[in-house]
Amino acid sequence: MTEPRITPLQPMPEDWHRALAVVAHPDDLEYGCSAAIAAWTDAGREVTYVLATRGEAGIDTLDPATCGPLREREQRASAAVVGVSAVEFLDHKDGVIEYGTALRRDIAAAIRRHRPELVITLNHRDTWGGVAWNTPDHVAVGRATLDAAGDAGNRWIFPELTEQGLEPWDGVRWVAVAGSATPTHAVDATPGLERAVRSLLEHRTYIEVLTDEDPETYVRTFLTGHATTTGERFGGKPAVAFEVFAR
Repeated sequence: MTEPRITPLQPMPEDWHRALAVVAHPDDLEYGCSAAIAAWTDAGREVTYVLATRGEAGIDTLDPATCGPLREREQRASAAVVGVSAVEFLDHKDGVIEYGTALRRDIAAAIRRHRPELVITLNHRDTWGGVAWNTPDHVAVGRATLDAAGDAGNRWIFPELTEQGLEPWDGVRWVAVAGSATPTHAVDATPGLERAVRSLLEHRTYIEVLTDEDPETYVRTFLTGHATTTGERFGGKPAVAFEVFAR
């Protein structure tokens, strides 16, 4: 019987300067692509984070009024580890984000403010590779980000943004989806992997309620395992994978 052919992942595009990463919650970026972000900021590229929520509904033992500010602090510290200083929160409600024009408008506004060539988001499909169900927040934000990349360049969609001084930006050339079951591209994780581990460990409060394992053991095993598996399709180097949509 013929062995199934493994399709190699292509290197990510490199002819860009600014990226905007848009996800639903604190830690969404750290559970997949912060090693790539560390490599990009090392190379002098600008990366900004936009989070739809503050993750305030993510810890059962903490009420949202306490949890939200704590997770915001952890996210800012986490971003700093990989060279990201600009972190914004859109203040949608954790757990009940609604896909629609309000969310698209907020993300389109962020794209117009920051004018990225590359937009990054998280898996927008219903499942994680058909194995586990995805959360509604991830689906809503991922889908809205893909749509907003086009909305941002059309002055007749959300014309109120132009009235607010946010001129259309049609310069998004790619949207890269982390956590996709059908990746097309990858980034060498080797230079940024240790910082990715430290970055995820900044979300210690969340990790400690998520697992009974030692946090560092849990984080290192998770991130290195995924990077190693991805690397099997990227020349044997630990890697971070993305599904890239060109615009």
